Amino acid sequence: MPAHAALLPRSTPAAAGVSSRAVAALLDRLEERGVECHSLMVVRRGHVVAEGWWAPYSAERPHLLYSLTKSFTSVAVGIAISDGLLSLDDRVVDVLPDHVPAEADEQAHRLTVRHLLSMTAGHGTDTLAEAWALEPTDLVRGFLRMPFDAPEGTLHTYDNATTYVLARMVERATGGGLPELLDERLFKPLGVDDAEWDRVASGAAFGFHGLHLRTEAVAAFGELLRRSGDWDGEQLIAREWVEAATQWQIASRHYAAGADGADFQSGYGYQVWRHRHGFHGNGAFGQHCVVVPEHDLVVAVTGAQTEVRHAQDVLDAVWECLLPGIGRTDGAQDDEVLADRLRGLSLPQIAGSAGPDRTVTARLDASPDGSALPDGTPVTVEPTDAGWLLHLGPGLDVEAGHGAWQESAPLGRPVVASGAWQGTTFVADLVVITSPHRVRLTVDAATETATATWTTQPLTSPDLTLHLRSPLMTRPDVA
Repeated sequence: MPAHAALLPRSTPAAAGVSSRAVAALLDRLEERGVECHSLMVVRRGHVVAEGWWAPYSAERPHLLYSLTKSFTSVAVGIAISDGLLSLDDRVVDVLPDHVPAEADEQAHRLTVRHLLSMTAGHGTDTLAEAWALEPTDLVRGFLRMPFDAPEGTLHTYDNATTYVLARMVERATGGGLPELLDERLFKPLGVDDAEWDRVASGAAFGFHGLHLRTEAVAAFGELLRRSGDWDGEQLIAREWVEAATQWQIASRHYAAGADGADFQSGYGYQVWRHRHGFHGNGAFGQHCVVVPEHDLVVAVTGAQTEVRHAQDVLDAVWECLLPGIGRTDGAQDDEVLADRLRGLSLPQIAGSAGPDRTVTARLDASPDGSALPDGTPVTVEPTDAGWLLHLGPGLDVEAGHGAWQESAPLGRPVVASGAWQGTTFVADLVVITSPHRVRLTVDAATETATATWTTQPLTSPDLTLHLRSPLMTRPDVA
């Protein structure tokens, strides 16, 4: 992997007025609550004071942000508005007239950029799945066909389709793609040159999901928002836009129906959540960009949370463990103890032996929930000097280490794997390393059967091969 120039300067916790013991307490809390993290970065007054990655995740690797992508799409809207190409009061039907169905409700004709940004179109639930089912090749059209439950502007409902429509409006107004606009106006000025995007069949970026960034790029984005859009004297985002996007625009409801969590019920801005101490962007499975303006603080986290409550657990840990340590410094020895801990973070590997030293074949049973491969897929475990070569059907050969992670890219994108024998059963974890997700492979040599199930199933497609192909397109069935 190529090394990247630092986007933010470094400092010790003590020099930046941050207690290293408080950062350690944050790590302890997340571990106690069972929150799987892949990275953590703490930034105070523009300086990185603590950073760590849980191996096999690493600093140079982009990570799928899921709905944290929405906050970047909001910035793209702000850029288009600042350029005079779009306005908050522009209607969807006027900007995208070729996507308007003849049967569209009068309320659909009244929907504006403002309604989409604040997710107040008037739907009671997320419309994405149903709108795509209505119009698989035109989500904008499907969205405009959906019935309404409340007047526009009155009810906040977390709705992925609103952000998809916003992305298409930005593209129509600017005459270019969403990724290209953000590359030119946001990422390149920040020093980010490796943003990756998941796309639908048309080649368009989802907008509401699909952006991959390194943890430091997420932290730099949060720092840019904390600075009201100013980056080393250049106003990358209009100050007025940052203030509007990150302020309370509407009373919010939790993104998961019926779930609790004070920091998801503290108001919603423009594709940005308010919280009790500032604002944050949030993505499924534990992607966080937390900004606390009062303390000049940004916290970036990536991970694989397995329960809805974990999103609030992360924020509670910041408030209850980290914030009490702001403005309180510990000694140089405490800082070094924390640095050692952060350098040694890792996810557990499969326990077991390297034997037997023979090739084993099996057929995949896809009946368990979350199967990553089709039923009947031939599976072969072939020993190598470094571990094993796993043949998972035609064309998908994955290298796995024993007591070490092995990386391969059989279909163009990286997968990192480690495994071991447990009696007559071979077990391996296949980590889709640019995402929160991994597959647990089990091969029973006695019965010659295998399973391959997601530990956290992707929200796009369960087909493992789609997540390993380059260029990345995990929903080739929709546009």
